[in-house]
Amino acid sequence: MPSSVAPPDETSRADARAHLTRLPLAAHALGRLEDVAVWLAACQARSPARPPSSPRVVLFAAEHGIAAAGVSAFGPEETAARLEAVREGSAPTNALATVAGADVRVVEVGDGPSGRIDREDALSDDGVRAALDAGRTAADSAVDEGADLLVPGELAVGVSTPTAVLAAAMTAREPVAVVGRGSGIDDNAWMRKAAAVRDGLRRSRAAGRDPEDLLRIAGGADLAALVGFLAQAARRRTPVLLDGAAVCVAALLADAWAPGSRAWWQAATRDTEPAQALALEVLGLDPLLLLDLRAGAATGALAAVPLVTMAARVAAGS
Repeated sequence: MPSSVAPPDETSRADARAHLTRLPLAAHALGRLEDVAVWLAACQARSPARPPSSPRVVLFAAEHGIAAAGVSAFGPEETAARLEAVREGSAPTNALATVAGADVRVVEVGDGPSGRIDREDALSDDGVRAALDAGRTAADSAVDEGADLLVPGELAVGVSTPTAVLAAAMTAREPVAVVGRGSGIDDNAWMRKAAAVRDGLRRSRAAGRDPEDLLRIAGGADLAALVGFLAQAARRRTPVLLDGAAVCVAALLADAWAPGSRAWWQAATRDTEPAQALALEVLGLDPLLLLDLRAGAATGALAAVPLVTMAARVAAGS
């Protein structure tokens, strides 16, 4: 397990806050934009902060065995269709990335579908390590290539079911408190999903709050890769905008795996999944936008990229 992560630069944070008091505005007149500008300055270790010039979206694609259990409005084959849409540039993620000035990368992880978490472990020990390593490598590659704001996401059908299990395990909640409608499921599918989360949570109790054990028992390759990515981004001192439930619950595990990582993240949007709200509550992060999104694939976080740019520009007076 990685060691604790160094925090953002507090001197730059204080300088940025002081700089804002010299603007011709009432105290905290720009509200959350000021908070974002100060956070970005601390992450960049400079005041005032620079507007991000090279945002990068990194989407992790994997297959979940539980998707075959009728817990989603879509069949397992939809994961491949989503992946193809992103690659050909026709997905909502691509459209939003164009507006945000971000490039988009996809990282496929896992070797076929993960295990059905209501009946069997999602991953082997080697599978967890490989996915964590894939996430760390993706973060290193993005930073080494000049990315200065990272926007992670996922592409999988069925991911909200293991996401709910992990959220319940990390926050000691019952399944009913974490099971949402995901892709827009009906009541029957919700009951199947709730049963799968119940069984997955029962299987994972022996793991406690150990991130690697939970990912092995009830996670998936994309979720493990997100954990590795988020922890490594913090270690590389690079700010991250968090997307929906899967990313935020992965962030909850990443902060347990590499304590202090949360200081490098900003919650972008509130989605419709209760698991996301629980994760953000524990992390102490307040979303910038309330858009009721449930698309995943970094769409919510991309919607907030222009806000980060605005915050930096207005704080710098340009």
